[in-house]
Amino acid sequence: MAAPGEPREITVTEWAMEMRDPGALRPGPLPSGEVSFSLACVPSPDFNRAMYAAVGARVCWTDRFSWTHADWAKWVDRPELATWLALAEGTVAGYFELEAQPDGDTEVHLVGLVPAFVGRGFGGYLVEQCVRRAWQRGRLWGDGLGPTRRVWLRTSTLDHPTAKANYLRRGFSVAREETGVKAVPDPRVAPWPLPDDPRGIRPGFAE
Repeated sequence: MAAPGEPREITVTEWAMEMRDPGALRPGPLPSGEVSFSLACVPSPDFNRAMYAAVGARVCWTDRFSWTHADWAKWVDRPELATWLALAEGTVAGYFELEAQPDGDTEVHLVGLVPAFVGRGFGGYLVEQCVRRAWQRGRLWGDGLGPTRRVWLRTSTLDHPTAKANYLRRGFSVAREETGVKAVPDPRVAPWPLPDDPRGIRPGFAE
């Protein structure tokens, strides 16, 4: 057994899922409260990094653990990427990242809820609204990047237990399935260094 903080070897099944027609999208159940969606117009590596931790830590999102602040900045600060926030009850309830790719592909890189909103009926609606915006590439977001011809995503047995079923209910189909062993870091010890050391003595501040 791996010691606390060390990676653990886990057998993981991964699925690539796709939707080739916007008419295939099936609505999710309406949540109990009002939800609004906002496109992040100012790229913020700090925000995307924080949301990755808040949404993904409990379901083993770990692939970006090794990213530096510069890596995050490079990822978010480009026209191909759109980050959307889901807001409910005056709170950021979740988010999703969409990437415009060549040949009309739009990938849903990440989509999920913060823990306070999990299990409250928001998940299906969040995925529906995410996919609707993926199909609106070139109009609602991604000016000049052309229309979406296929929406796709990847999920796995490390994701939320209902994730795959949720995608299937929204109209996705499985395009590819692979099973293998993956070394998964401990999500409790995400090594995300700040861009600078905040401990330095600054003018106007006593040590």
